[in-house]
Amino acid sequence: MIGVFSSLFAMHAMGIQSADPTKSGFVLFAVLLVATLAGMLGSGVAAVAMERIAYRPLRRRKAPRLAALITAIGISLFLQELFAARYGRDVLGFPRVLAKTQLFSFFGANIRTDKVLVVVSALVLMFALDRFVNGTRLGRGIRAVAQDPETASLMGVNIDRIVIVTFLLGGLTAGAAGALYGVFFETARFDIGFIPGIKAFTAAVLGGIGNIRGALVGGLMLGLLENWGATVLGGQWKDVFAFTVLVVVLMFRPTGVLGEALGRARA
Repeated sequence: MIGVFSSLFAMHAMGIQSADPTKSGFVLFAVLLVATLAGMLGSGVAAVAMERIAYRPLRRRKAPRLAALITAIGISLFLQELFAARYGRDVLGFPRVLAKTQLFSFFGANIRTDKVLVVVSALVLMFALDRFVNGTRLGRGIRAVAQDPETASLMGVNIDRIVIVTFLLGGLTAGAAGALYGVFFETARFDIGFIPGIKAFTAAVLGGIGNIRGALVGGLMLGLLENWGATVLGGQWKDVFAFTVLVVVLMFRPTGVLGEALGRARA
C-alpha cells in the first residue's frame, strides 16, 4: 500500500495526471524508474521505522513470537486507517503511463506489455535478492540468524544490524511490487495491500518459508491454481480457493514445495 501511494505521489510530483496520454521510449523508462524508486524508498523507510519502533523492543524483551504476530496485525491496521484518514476511503486513480498493447496470443491468453513488465521485473528482483542472500556477507548473516540467532551472535554477527537489513530488503521489494501493482491495476486505496499481503504469505508457505526461489514458484503456482479455480467454480470463489490451498498445504506439507529446515527464531 505504501509502495502504491509513494509511486502515485512521485507521478503527481512529475506532473503526470490520470488524464494525460501514455508515455513511450525514454520518457516511459524514466517515469517507471522514478515511480519504482519512489515506491521502494517509501516502503523501505516505513519497514525500517516499524522495526525500530515496534519489533526491536519486543526482541530485547524476549517476547514470544505470538506478540510479534499481533504487533504486525496492529501495525497493518494502524497504517491502513492512517492513510484512510488522510486520503479517504475511496479508490484513487493511478495514471496510465504504459499503453496496454497486446503483443501476441499464447494458447488463448493475451500477452500485453504491462504483463510482460510485471513478469520481467519479478524475475529481476528475485535474481537480485537471491544473489544478495546467497552470495554476500550480509546474506550469509541473514541465513545464519534465521537458522540459529544465538550461535550467530556468538560468532560475531550483529543481530540488530541483520534484522534491520532484512526489514529494509523486504520494504524495498514490497515497494517495487507496489509500483508495479499501481501500473498494472491503475488504482490506489488505503486497504489495497491486505489481500496481496495475505496471498504473498500463502505463496511463501506454498513454496517453502525461508526459500526465496520457493516463494517465486509458490506465487506462480498460486496464480495458476487461483485462475483454474475461478474457471471451474466461478470468479467469486477465487479468493476462497486460494486460501483453501493455504490450509491444505499447512495440513499436509507445512514445509512447502521447496521448504527447508528452519530455526525456531524464523518469523
